[in-house]
Amino acid sequence: MGLLSLWRAGTRLALVTSTIGGGAAAAAIATSDDPETTLKLCTTVPHRLIRDAITAANIAFDYEYSLWGLPEGSNERSTVTHEVHLRSARKLQELCFKNGGIYIKLGQHLGQLEYLIPQEYVQTMRESMLNKCPVSSYDQVCQVFKKELGETPDTVFSEFDPVPIASASLAQVHVARTHDGQKVAVKVQHTHMTDTAAADRATVEFVVNTLHRVFPSFDYRWLVDEIQESLPKELDFLIEAKNSEKCLENFRKFSPHIANYIYAPKVYWNLSTSKLLTMEFMDGAQISDVKTIRRLGIHPHEVSILVTQTFAEMMFKHGFVHCDPHAANLLVRPLPSSKMNIMGKRKPQLILLDHGLYKELDFHTRTNYASLWKALVFADAKAIKEYSAKLGAGEDLYALFAGVLTMRPWNRVVDRSVDHLVIRGNESERSELQEYASQYFPQISELLRRLPRVILLMLKTNDCLRAVNNSLLQGSSLETYYIIGKVSSKAVIEAKMRQSKSLLTWLSVVLDDILLEVRLWGMQIALWLLQLRKALSWSNQGS
Repeated sequence: MGLLSLWRAGTRLALVTSTIGGGAAAAAIATSDDPETTLKLCTTVPHRLIRDAITAANIAFDYEYSLWGLPEGSNERSTVTHEVHLRSARKLQELCFKNGGIYIKLGQHLGQLEYLIPQEYVQTMRESMLNKCPVSSYDQVCQVFKKELGETPDTVFSEFDPVPIASASLAQVHVARTHDGQKVAVKVQHTHMTDTAAADRATVEFVVNTLHRVFPSFDYRWLVDEIQESLPKELDFLIEAKNSEKCLENFRKFSPHIANYIYAPKVYWNLSTSKLLTMEFMDGAQISDVKTIRRLGIHPHEVSILVTQTFAEMMFKHGFVHCDPHAANLLVRPLPSSKMNIMGKRKPQLILLDHGLYKELDFHTRTNYASLWKALVFADAKAIKEYSAKLGAGEDLYALFAGVLTMRPWNRVVDRSVDHLVIRGNESERSELQEYASQYFPQISELLRRLPRVILLMLKTNDCLRAVNNSLLQGSSLETYYIIGKVSSKAVIEAKMRQSKSLLTWLSVVLDDILLEVRLWGMQIALWLLQLRKALSWSNQGS
């Protein structure tokens, strides 16, 4: 009945939108200071609402009709469900591409939600939303240049390639050369983002609220709230430029031991505005392109370690986190100052792109989050419950929160074996996760509703990083969790040291630090033994 209600709601939505839209549009255009832009909005928004409603109703009807009468748990139902998931994912993909902008951002986000939606949706969105975004025409690019800098691209630069090398949800990137010969990358905001961003936010909010009224367990209103807050910042490229510089400064200040291994393109401030961003052009391999990374003389395992270390430092020490680290935003190149070792390998340098979406963690949130990850790595059930509650999960959903963070069921989370969090990335594990997500869908939705938005962004970041590590290693490694355990634990020690106000408290923290070093040393030995065992098994297979 719920799906039938959605079909009816979608039909009503389409009719109401088209009826009301005509009169509202005429009034708005007549009274607007910018009739051309208002006309675009008044013709675009109702059209998108109708398209949204029809797609949602179409998907709902497909599930209702296709699965009607098929017994739960039967092979036939499983096969048909897979087919409906795939059809529905493609319909949703088509909707995102037709509407563009914010909808593509939503599609990218869905592509990271392995713990909440079927694999068919995850794969469809991941394969398309990062590399196949709509492209603005060169005429539209020229419009942006004239509005922002008063001149066309061929005047501002000595060379400007009209064909973009990449296009994303909010902007596209062109290669150019400055008049003094510097090769640069120019990020140009899509013109429709300026025209329809506010209206798109309202449209998405309306659709999500409607779905929630029909399906109370479908509560993605937090995602709308996050878009309302973050999108205006992402649409201001000067904020992005400042974020990139602050990110590098944090590494120099708080993490000097890896600062040389992290890089962000230099900003050309005189050629940048809120809708145009001119940066140093970067050559490098996309982080998911393992073949090219190997050709550069870099071991993918080294890259995985560097990515883990980079984002652990951001989350647990800096409190200023790049929250969109998907594969298209991470490049790898050989460290410029490094030389080949005797094995012909070079050290990697991680290049961070697209600094539009950052989140700041205040001291208490950062410390509690670090404490939670420390507890997860060392399988401390009591501390997991304590810090999950402090972060907003409540005392009833702490086990689920731990599962969402680690992609491990509770019995594995609290397992004392040193590799208890390691994900192998095989088909049986993926099936187990999908079954887990399906079984606890209402509880996961409730968890996401409760958590502060900054923690929801940390979940998204974790999902992106998990996908990156999976592309590099086909799973995760014990070393990944060793690094997370070490950085999070050291951050907790530093926080306690900062808060210690007496000699006794200070001595207690020092003792904690000594015990931590012992535990980390034990974990390091276990890591070496596992690597040795793996090497021996490979040599035995070879012989």
